[in-house]
Amino acid sequence: MTDTAQTPNSPASAFRLDGRIALITGASRGIGEAIAWLYARQGARVIISSRKQADLDVLAEAIRSEGHDATAIACHIGDDEAIESLFKRIAEEFSGLDILVNNAATNPYFGHVLETPGSMFDKTVDVNIRGYFRMSQLGGQMMRDRSDGRTGGCIINTSSVNGVRPGFNQGIYSITKAAIISMTEAFARECAPQKIRVNAVLPGITDTKFASALTQNEAILKMILPMIPMQRVADPAEIAPAFLFLASDEASYITGVSLPVDGGWLI
Repeated sequence: MTDTAQTPNSPASAFRLDGRIALITGASRGIGEAIAWLYARQGARVIISSRKQADLDVLAEAIRSEGHDATAIACHIGDDEAIESLFKRIAEEFSGLDILVNNAATNPYFGHVLETPGSMFDKTVDVNIRGYFRMSQLGGQMMRDRSDGRTGGCIINTSSVNGVRPGFNQGIYSITKAAIISMTEAFARECAPQKIRVNAVLPGITDTKFASALTQNEAILKMILPMIPMQRVADPAEIAPAFLFLASDEASYITGVSLPVDGGWLI
């Protein structure tokens, strides 16, 4: 009798990422942390990145304590020099890059769009658009020009349901998340000949520190929950599997897609 758990297309093996090198930004907490854990448990060699090295070191040690491969490298994706330094180190220490998850983001201003300070506009655009673009450029070049005999890879961007339906008092954040959807499609179209797939995940409201201004405000939550058919916010662990699917061979013919994981918010 055949052990189906060992066959290539069995559920147990379909989403394995054995030996693949995966860079995840914004990985020290929330959705990024959930992605890092899931990728590592599926066999990937994870490179976790965020602004604070100390937070990353704690997570990397926890992942390694389970017997998985994790490297922590701090990087602020609003800083071009920091991004270039990150990829220089990856080039020196790894044989290439298979998966890039652009997940780090910022949302420093919550208020009426007419009152958005120029400094908050600049900060949000620098991280959420310029940072994603530069990360995708350098990540894509590394996937295209790799010297280990492999070809291609995949880039997955964290956008948001706000990129489709702007959030109230979240104007500039929503605008940048819409730009990420367009950026995903542009990179997908131009990078397909290099065997680089580019997709986006659109989380709905998720129970993270990043979204705590919404999830910890009872008045706002009371207003939001009736608009979600599933009547609840997501846990980060419920968002991460979309990133696993899009990184896996099961998504080998999928590029340019923006996948909502939102409890029905966009219905």
